[in-house]
Amino acid sequence: MDIDRFLASNRPVWDRLAQLTRMADRGAGRLTAPELDELIRLYQRTSSHLSYAQTYFADPGLVIRLSQLVAGAGAVIYGTRARTVRGLGRFFTQTFPAAVWHVRRFVLISAVLTFVPAIGLGIWLAHSPRAVEATAPAAVRQAYVKEDFQHYYSSEPAAAFATKVYTNNVRVSVTAFAAGILLCVPTAVILVVNGGNLGVAAGLFASAGQSAKFYGLVLPHGLIELTSVVLAGAAGLRLGWAVIDPGDRPRLTALAEEGRRAVVLILGVVFTLLMAGLIEGFVTGSALPTAVRVGLGVAVEVSFVTYVVLVGRAASAAGFTGTLGEGERGWAVAPAAARHASVRAP
Repeated sequence: MDIDRFLASNRPVWDRLAQLTRMADRGAGRLTAPELDELIRLYQRTSSHLSYAQTYFADPGLVIRLSQLVAGAGAVIYGTRARTVRGLGRFFTQTFPAAVWHVRRFVLISAVLTFVPAIGLGIWLAHSPRAVEATAPAAVRQAYVKEDFQHYYSSEPAAAFATKVYTNNVRVSVTAFAAGILLCVPTAVILVVNGGNLGVAAGLFASAGQSAKFYGLVLPHGLIELTSVVLAGAAGLRLGWAVIDPGDRPRLTALAEEGRRAVVLILGVVFTLLMAGLIEGFVTGSALPTAVRVGLGVAVEVSFVTYVVLVGRAASAAGFTGTLGEGERGWAVAPAAARHASVRAP
């Protein structure tokens, strides 16, 4: 698609998103429920348009405009729900863990799409010299394993590096989420490619007998970082599946409901990626002993998984499903109804 057709076909979406954002005046409570649903749908579409424009069009003006639209709508969706300590506490004790628990089957699918290619390629390269030779010239591989990979983590001041890593990871996660609306396929591809890249790196280090060095550098931040990407992928897959199989709900109703839940997941991922970025910036490349760095990464990951399972299961039993605004508007359902819903919808 050329840029003129892109502009002509999508300008009504952007104009309507701008109108809803102005109506909200940075407060989602000013919108009706249907308007909020529409805002979320248009926000997701415009986020995918921004990603497309950044990839295929060399037009800074267009990218700036779409970035402003996404930022303004995001402020409406996210900002009003975290202005009080009580609202923030509700998000982390009810809404976010309930959302993760509600889509746990898609979390599993997302993890499989990420880690099966990683493990498969890693094992193949570790045991196949011919496969290793096909990845890159010997000098490039040697420099990558001996110097480049490790140097990357100390190539910039810690604060600047953490910021760059965080920004990049959020971009990848939002792309994986937004792409899911296209019937799951782009999100699945992103997860497979991401896992494949991890497997190639692990395999190259294993073939050189340097696995300990690789995992010592990756595990401190990589566990929670990969978990974040898996959660973003699960949000995208669930969104796409709502289009493919809405169940007994009208397709637009299913998409709106899952869209509100997906926004919760992405907002939670923003926090987990912040944690990963801080660890990668200040711990991974530090002079701390490897055991301490890896131990910190494992502790963070175990704590997060335990929190999601225990708190998410409890929130689900209390009737929460992780939908944006749930609890604030009295949307929580009875525990029996929540259990029925969890059986119906994966």
